[in-house]
Amino acid sequence: MEIRYLAHSAVELTHGDTRVLVDPFITGNPKATVSADELEPTHILLTHGHQDHYGDTVDIAKRTGAPVLALTEIAGELAEAGVETVHDPNLGGTVAFDWGWVKLVPAFHSSTTPSGTVCPPAGLLIMIGDRLVYHLGDTCLFSDIKLIAERGNHVNVALVPIGGHYTMDRFDAVTACEWIGADEVIPVHYNTFPPIETDTRAFKEDVENATESKVIVLAPGEVHIVR
Repeated sequence: MEIRYLAHSAVELTHGDTRVLVDPFITGNPKATVSADELEPTHILLTHGHQDHYGDTVDIAKRTGAPVLALTEIAGELAEAGVETVHDPNLGGTVAFDWGWVKLVPAFHSSTTPSGTVCPPAGLLIMIGDRLVYHLGDTCLFSDIKLIAERGNHVNVALVPIGGHYTMDRFDAVTACEWIGADEVIPVHYNTFPPIETDTRAFKEDVENATESKVIVLAPGEVHIVR
C-alpha cells in the first residue's frame, strides 16, 4: 500500500487499482504540487466540512464518478450538489468496500461546510488491503484517542495533525502517538499557513524517543510505501 502526501491533510492511499483520496484540499493550497484535475481517485473520504478539507471534493467526484464517504449531513449536501454516489455514516458507523472498510470515529474540533452545513468532525479508520490507517482529521488531544486506537485492529499508520493553532500542536501530538502505538506516524496539517508552522524534525525526534513508532515526514507529493 502506498501513501502519497498531497500537502496539508490531503493524502492518497493506493492499493492495487484502488485509490482512496482523503480531504482533497488542492485548489488554493499553497503547498500543493498537483492540480485537482490530475487526481483520479476511485473513492473520496472526508473528515469534516472545513474548506481546507472539503476542498475540491465536488468537482473531483463529478469528474471521476468516485463515491464520497462523509458524515451524514455533509453527504446530504454533496448529494444536493450533484455528487452521484455518497455514503452517509454517522460517528461509529462502518462502510464496507471490496478493498476494505472505513469507520467514522470522534474528533474534537468544529465543522462547517463552505455552504454552511454544521455537523460534528470525524477521524477515519481506513482498512485498505490488510493495513489499518488512522487519519485523525482535525482534532485537539482528547483521551478517547487511546480508546479508538485500542478498540479493534492494530493501527499500522497514523496520520496526525501537528501544526497547533487549529489542532493539537507537536507536543500534544507526541502524547497522541504514545496512545495510538502505530507502527508508523506521518505528520499532517502543518506549515501550510503561518499560524500552523512547526518543527517536524523535533516532532520526529520526540516521538521516536517516547515510542516505538517510526515517524515518516513526507514532502508534498512524496510517496511512502507501507510494507
